[in-house]
Amino acid sequence: MDKTSLLAIISGMEPADLRLYYPDGDQEGFWRKVRESPHYAEEVAEIRAEGERLRTQPVPELTYALFSIFGRTGSRLEYERVYFERRRMLNTYVILALLEPAEEEPLERLQEILWVICNEYTWCLPAHLGESGIAGTIDLFSAETGFALSEIHCLLGERLPPLLRLRIRQEVGKRLFEPYLTGGPYFWETAEHNWSAVCAGSIGCAALLLASEPSQLADILLKAQRSLGYYLKGFGEDGACLEGLGYWNYGFGYFVYYADLADKRSRGRISWFQEEKVRNIAKFQQTCFLGGGLVANFSDSQPVGQVYLGLSHYVAARFPEVEAPPVSLRAVYTEDHCSRWAPALRNLLWKDTAQAKTEWTMDSYYLPDAQWLLSRCRLGNSTFGFAAKGGHNDEPHNHNDLGQFIIAADGNAYVSDLGSGEYTAGYFGAMRYSYDCNGSQGHSVPIIDGQFQTAGPEAYAVVLEASAGKEKDVLQLDLTQAYRYSGLERFTRSFEWHKEGPVSLTLSDEFSFKEAPGTLVERIVTLCPAVPGEGQVVLKGPDGQNLQIIYDEGLLQPEISEHTFSDHYGAKKTWYGVDFQAKACAESVRYTFEFQFSLS
Repeated sequence: MDKTSLLAIISGMEPADLRLYYPDGDQEGFWRKVRESPHYAEEVAEIRAEGERLRTQPVPELTYALFSIFGRTGSRLEYERVYFERRRMLNTYVILALLEPAEEEPLERLQEILWVICNEYTWCLPAHLGESGIAGTIDLFSAETGFALSEIHCLLGERLPPLLRLRIRQEVGKRLFEPYLTGGPYFWETAEHNWSAVCAGSIGCAALLLASEPSQLADILLKAQRSLGYYLKGFGEDGACLEGLGYWNYGFGYFVYYADLADKRSRGRISWFQEEKVRNIAKFQQTCFLGGGLVANFSDSQPVGQVYLGLSHYVAARFPEVEAPPVSLRAVYTEDHCSRWAPALRNLLWKDTAQAKTEWTMDSYYLPDAQWLLSRCRLGNSTFGFAAKGGHNDEPHNHNDLGQFIIAADGNAYVSDLGSGEYTAGYFGAMRYSYDCNGSQGHSVPIIDGQFQTAGPEAYAVVLEASAGKEKDVLQLDLTQAYRYSGLERFTRSFEWHKEGPVSLTLSDEFSFKEAPGTLVERIVTLCPAVPGEGQVVLKGPDGQNLQIIYDEGLLQPEISEHTFSDHYGAKKTWYGVDFQAKACAESVRYTFEFQFSLS
């Protein structure tokens, strides 16, 4: 689409108004329903509770001392806690002002936090500022902030004082529109991951809501549309989000927020929802849950996932093959530690109160582009989950994890993925793979003569077999290229996930070397206490549910080691390495493990 075509579409657009959010334009009626309906009672209680917590809190200061911590130490958490607390105040006061239009206090508090945010030195996070400094920089959070203020400007309209409305228009123009059109190009404009969707989607939304000059709006939408095309290029046709469920919520969420506003303002003439790949991406969420809230948390993903009901219900309504999630997985109001406005609003606005599902469909999925096999199955009163992956070691938010797998029962992981660690300067720097959650030393993959897997696109898996069946799922991978060990001629890993009768996994690793390595370790990563026994190691789970790892005592000797890492929120967590040491290395060898659940 060129600028002339866009200008023709823009010339026929209705002004941005409340009908973008409420089909009948009845904002007061919608919020009365939210206030009074039992279907929203939990959400309303959470928002009001947060409002009570914030009532006695002054707006926290973003001091120079906080701002400079990242540059001095590489730590992000100190500044970001305060930054995100301000956004929590913003979200809460807006929603309370909409929910209780007769109450003066929420609107007064909102006006104060709006003024403070408009006065911030930068809307960017220190971790995202390059050496060039502040001027003209647009990051994820500056783009999100501009989108939020633009939407609040539309929703509250003349309930906001004229000066605040002017400040919002000025600041969004100065911090987003002008640098976007005259600065850059920014790296994220052609990024094939969440940055392109969040940044371009947010700026596009802000423009659809605030830009009054047709030529400026057309220029912004041209750039935004192009970046969203790059975002989609980052997905295979299978729709898998290699960054994990959290980044699906984030990146795809902002893609959908933009696509929705563009579709509505253009009356369907700018629509992304006809794309088959978008339909497939929308299905990703339902594939990656392994029982309860546990997810296949490959890459920088959290082990426990919650769903944004608004986004989930919206895409389920758009695409019949998309499954609405169990309501028990709803993300509570305070779940998003970044306090993002767009999903907070849409969790109410897009909620389908007729949806009352209690459990995902039991099914298995093979995603060929990602090379992921995922499964949920039910036997008796228990739900079991399995996930394994191939892929390559140059993925977005990459971990060196070719051949990694997860085994779960009733929402508890027995063989685990550590997922995302604490984001610091070093975490995204040269030392990335020294962190256990990122390097292969923190994954359930072999260690060959002391060597871990290598990073980069040249480290990749080749799928030899993949099938998802009624009784058994199979994934066989050639992982020879995962290691730079010169003596390795071939390494294949096979998974057989048995879903009927006793649920179990058979894992077989076959190695061929030019000459026998000095050492060979088959590592299993778990968060469960591990107890060695005769011919088995037992991973002790909650409620008497255990996982037995049965191995050949003639070939292997288990050793259990304890390790710690900092999770995404900076908390210290313990993990265990169950290391099956080869008793006598050989040029050709096959190791087989049986993972079987049992009740003690």
